[in-house]
Formats: sequence, structure tokens, C-alpha cells
Amino acid sequence: MLMIRAVIRPERMNSVLSELLNAGFPAVTRLDVYGRGKQKGLTVGEIHYDELPKQMLLIVVNDEDKDDLIRVIMRAARTGEGHLGDGRIFVSPVEEAYTVSTGKPGL
Repeated sequence: MLMIRAVIRPERMNSVLSELLNAGFPAVTRLDVYGRGKQKGLTVGEIHYDELPKQMLLIVVNDEDKDDLIRVIMRAARTGEGHLGDGRIFVSPVEEAYTVSTGKPGL
């Protein structure tokens, strides 16, 4: 199993969630987060915004579903070729997962 953490622009959230559902990935945890990436924030006039609002999705999938999931997120989250600030996707191993209501292991 793998944990996919996707940090995306808030305005792309509805599109990403819709595409994930259509692709067969209905289970998602969503968090409001703030941060900055390679662009080091955003400057508008004389005001510098050091941390920008983003959304983070947490999704646990079987190893064989990783590439499909990443393709869906990339397609739905991208605002245009080469635009900074569209987000990042991180992949980490998950050793175990349990359903609280049943106590059963696995997805």
C-alpha cells in the first residue's frame, strides 16, 4: 500500500475530486494547508505573501493503482504547462491500515 499526498491549488480541488471519483478513487481525506514552494511565495505590488493557501489530499492505494492515481491528479490539478504553484505529489509506503469499525486490516 502507498500513501499519496497531493498538495494542490484550492481552485482546482473540485475538479480533482470529481476526476478521482470518476476514475474509481472515492476515498480521500482533504486538509486546508498553507505553505510555499519553489516560487517562495507571491509578491503583488509591494506586498509579499510568504505562505499561500493550498489543499492537501491524502489517499491510500494499492501499489498497482499508484500510476493511474497520479495521472488523474496531475491532469485535473494542472493549470497550464510549466506554471509554478500547481502543487506537488508525494508517495510514501504504508505498512498497515485498519478499518476502525470492523478492526479488519487492509484497504
